[in-house]
Amino acid sequence: MDKLIIEGGKQLKGEVKIAGAKNAALPLMAACVLAPGETTLRNVPDLADVNTMGRVLENLGLRIGHDGDVMALDATTITSDTAPYELVKTMRASFYALGALVGRLGRAKVSLPGGCAWGPRPVDIHLKGLEALGVKIELEGGYILADGRKMRGARFVLEFPSVGASVNLMLAAAAAKGETILENVAREPEVTALTLMMIAMGVPIEGTGTTTLRIEGGHSLNPVDMRVIPDRIEAGTYLAAAGLAGGDVTLVDVNPEHLSIIIAKSREAGLKITEAKNRIRIQSSGHLKPVDIQTEVFPGFATDMQAQWIALMTGANGSSLIEDTIYNDRFTHVPELIRLGAHIVMRDNVAQVTGPVRLEGAPVMSTDLRASASLVIAGLAARGKTEISRIYHLDRGYERLEEKLSALGARVRRETA
Repeated sequence: MDKLIIEGGKQLKGEVKIAGAKNAALPLMAACVLAPGETTLRNVPDLADVNTMGRVLENLGLRIGHDGDVMALDATTITSDTAPYELVKTMRASFYALGALVGRLGRAKVSLPGGCAWGPRPVDIHLKGLEALGVKIELEGGYILADGRKMRGARFVLEFPSVGASVNLMLAAAAAKGETILENVAREPEVTALTLMMIAMGVPIEGTGTTTLRIEGGHSLNPVDMRVIPDRIEAGTYLAAAGLAGGDVTLVDVNPEHLSIIIAKSREAGLKITEAKNRIRIQSSGHLKPVDIQTEVFPGFATDMQAQWIALMTGANGSSLIEDTIYNDRFTHVPELIRLGAHIVMRDNVAQVTGPVRLEGAPVMSTDLRASASLVIAGLAARGKTEISRIYHLDRGYERLEEKLSALGARVRRETA
């Protein structure tokens, strides 16, 4: 099993190109199911999650070709209505096959994501929304059986602005005859990117970028040529890394508007941030101020940046409070950061970080994608050698991480056990 070896203590300098957003590429890939023919997606990141979604779609009958960061997805013929457990269990975004298949075929057999049980569970909003559209939902052997042959447009209010539920309901609504009104929809840039793609495919949609979407379903759809938006979480991760390690780093091919609150909080923490059209420059002396954050749905502070912010605050002169209001149990990185010398006290879903501390390299273990990123950030600033195991988590969301960090002057290498 691969591990990452970081010899910390070096400032970061130079430019780093931000890849396409994983969380945008996955729903766009699912949307390709809706339109017969070949859709082209550009700026697609080379990540494990993207490859997993590719396998899900190929299992449905799509033919997929790659040329660098360009992906061609041919959905002329759909040969299966099933997304099997062995694929869905590895990545929750595979569940987008549910909305896509209902939107294309009017039926679907999709495994419940791993860990879900019938009754109260994270996919409730998806299923309630589909039922509001007239989709008949049954459970059989851990699979959701969806029959959308009598689907019609309807009004549905999401009880929480879930990105996943917003995506699935948008995909299904493309085939629901009449007008569907979705309220309390997620406003994340990745959802807006899907909205724009569906409009280009021929789905009339009003309310792009707002919490209310009006979708006119039942139209014939056509394949399109779309570019995946930049990954705001990858950009935020490099911003935090430059902030803690110190130095002068410019992020290239990035959308500053998608990072407005992270940029504002970083300036509050003492970082010098310069924005241009597609670039963000971070200059850090390594002297940081404590800044509290509370995660919220977009445009608030992203829960996917919570772990990285905790790592950054280990270098701040004082105490900061980091509260995650989206997930109460998303703090598995805290014990590992403490192994590196961080002073963190947990109270329910609030982490109190006191600094600055002198981080020291040590063996640590990745527990999930963003937790892993926080360990990399801390390792870059720590004295001595940090060994991060189980880095397959990092490969799910960070393209060529060690290569990009090395180009900035970091001493990072991958070892295969």
